[in-house]
Amino acid sequence: MSRSPAPQSSQSNSLLLRRQLTELTKHPVEGFSAGLVDDNNLYEWEVMIIGPPDTFYEGGFFKARLTFPPEYPLLPPKMRFITPMWHPNIYPDGVVCISILHAPGDDQYGYEDAGERWMPVHTIETILISVISLLSSDTPNTDSPANVDAAKEVRTDLAAYKKKVRRLVRRSAEEAF
Repeated sequence: MSRSPAPQSSQSNSLLLRRQLTELTKHPVEGFSAGLVDDNNLYEWEVMIIGPPDTFYEGGFFKARLTFPPEYPLLPPKMRFITPMWHPNIYPDGVVCISILHAPGDDQYGYEDAGERWMPVHTIETILISVISLLSSDTPNTDSPANVDAAKEVRTDLAAYKKKVRRLVRRSAEEAF
């Protein structure tokens, strides 16, 4: 009689998160920093993303939270910017909408391939690099926007969009210091 494998324990999930935190602390990646919101909770991280050079977001300091589910790494964390953001792929409440943060499997709407979605091999580093890449794009994806107004502005008045982003960047830099 064969037994199905036991679900991953929360202890091994905690070990994985602790290992990723240690790795990011020992070997920081350019463009962001990450740490725990509370030393007693490995499932809630605070992130600071530095606006990528040569982009609309250059010079900004954007705070975000990563919240990991108990099933991590089988399921992705949620990411939400605390700093106000204006981007077609970031909901008005700050929640980031990118493929890598969508649960594994097929997309019911047909916008994403299963291979673009969350996989347990992804790390905090791959998530944050994907978000930096999102902010680095001169032409954000407006096909399935999280922020319809920002997407409309990108399509109809890119100068106004850029101006709004630059205001947020200035405000984020002032608040960071």
